[in-house]
Amino acid sequence: MKKLTFALITSAALTGSTQAGSYAEPAVEAPVIVQEATNSSAGAALPLYLAMLTVIAALQ
Repeated sequence: MKKLTFALITSAALTGSTQAGSYAEPAVEAPVIVQEATNSSAGAALPLYLAMLTVIAALQ
C-alpha cells in the first residue's frame, strides 16, 4: 500500500511539472532586410566592354 501511494504521489508530482509554457502561439518578429544601393552604371560597363572587344576582333 505504501508503494502504491508513493507511486501515485510521484507520478502526480512529475506530470504536473511537465507543462513549461502556455498554449498561446509564440510571437515571432520578421527579420529586417537591408539592401545596399548599387551604382546603376556598373551593370552597363561589362556589355560595353564586350562590345568593344567584339568590334576590335572583327576589324582585325
